[in-house]
Amino acid sequence: MTTAMLFILLFGCMLMGMPIAVALGLSSVTTILLFSNDSLASIALKLFEATSEHYTLLAIPFFILSSAFLSTGGVAKRLINFAVDAIGHVRGGLAMASVMACMLFAAVSGSSPATVAAIGSIVIAGMVRSGYPESFGAGVIANAGTLGILIPPSIVMLVYSAATEVSASRMFMAGFVPGIMMGLILMIAIYIAARIMKLPAQPFPGFGQLARSGLIALGGLMLIIIVLGSIYGGIASPTEAASVAAIYAYLIAVMGYRDIGPLKGVAWRKDGEGMGSMVARNTGLMLLAFPKSVTHPEVRKVFVDASKVAMMLLFIIANAMLFAHVLTTERIPHQIAEVIVQWGLPAWGFLIVVNILLLIAGNFMEPSAILLIMAPILFPIATQLGIDPIHLGIIMVVNMEIGMLTPPVGLNLFVTAGITGRDMVWVIKACAPWLCLLLFFLILITYIPQISLFLPEYIDKLNGY
Repeated sequence: MTTAMLFILLFGCMLMGMPIAVALGLSSVTTILLFSNDSLASIALKLFEATSEHYTLLAIPFFILSSAFLSTGGVAKRLINFAVDAIGHVRGGLAMASVMACMLFAAVSGSSPATVAAIGSIVIAGMVRSGYPESFGAGVIANAGTLGILIPPSIVMLVYSAATEVSASRMFMAGFVPGIMMGLILMIAIYIAARIMKLPAQPFPGFGQLARSGLIALGGLMLIIIVLGSIYGGIASPTEAASVAAIYAYLIAVMGYRDIGPLKGVAWRKDGEGMGSMVARNTGLMLLAFPKSVTHPEVRKVFVDASKVAMMLLFIIANAMLFAHVLTTERIPHQIAEVIVQWGLPAWGFLIVVNILLLIAGNFMEPSAILLIMAPILFPIATQLGIDPIHLGIIMVVNMEIGMLTPPVGLNLFVTAGITGRDMVWVIKACAPWLCLLLFFLILITYIPQISLFLPEYIDKLNGY
């Protein structure tokens, strides 16, 4: 009875048009008041615990802030230039370079919509000018942008870790190989399509230009090394790495590339200036500009925008954790697990059910909310069936990738529609052929666990575990 009322209230609120966070919180509070023996004080306690006791969740605002600085600054443009110089000379290379740029930006942002917005706003128009069909470019970017939540660091992985108490570091390790693999699958498909459609190739700029563009993009690429290197090397936790990433992104956007802030447009080197005087002049400029940069209108806007996104996401997480608390206190996941075990459903059959449930949920809900609702239900069942929690987490993340591309709540669809100025039907048609690749990739991830588990197990062996 309690289970039925909880879900009836949740879906009833959502059908009435309530925001997902309000629907989660209202259905949970109503269930506690009317149908549960739980104390009313647990509501306030759980909301407090959701944002104070889950240390891993502190990484989310920092990654959002670093993503905001990188999206506002010219990091995306420099990564795109490097990717185009590297593989733009292959037939269909501009589209392949766009995928590579999405992979690189995903590794510094942790957000799928941010990846689509930052890369797509530049490369879709560039592909059209170079002779690519606009639908081809839009479909490629919308799908490649989903790598933002698969290639670590990933905000969605942090949410899964908080919901299940699984190590966030191991989740980041597990997402690395699948993320690279998905990017390569997209590139291979682009190359085949480019040969059939006779899409153009860019002239090779030469190794000198490739080295120059790589050196210029190094400011953004270093963030990948700092974040993933410190986590994989056991030097820092994901939360500590996220805080360092936020500071580094601020410094590289404001002081390094100077795309925003008081030094915007100021060149690093004047004509004929010597190395010593250049270092002295830039050191003086940065020391003088640093106090002003914090209150500069452009920098302040980045902080405000990142704060809005972080507060919205943390409000959803807090209410979803209250919902998960009701599930746990009423022993709903354990009851479902017992029923499924009694059915004698094998692990492979259970994973089919998991994928179907998550694909359906992805059409209507935001990824973080889905994970916080479904993970407490699916986690104990998977454990009883011998499914590795890390493997289950990557399966759920890939399902969330697909949810980013399915209407009516596919966030990447809305971002792509905004970039291209096209209607939603056009964007859905453009994404549909590439979505088939993601579904194929989901099957591989589901039934070949070592794709996800190889790197964390290998690093464990190196560390002597």
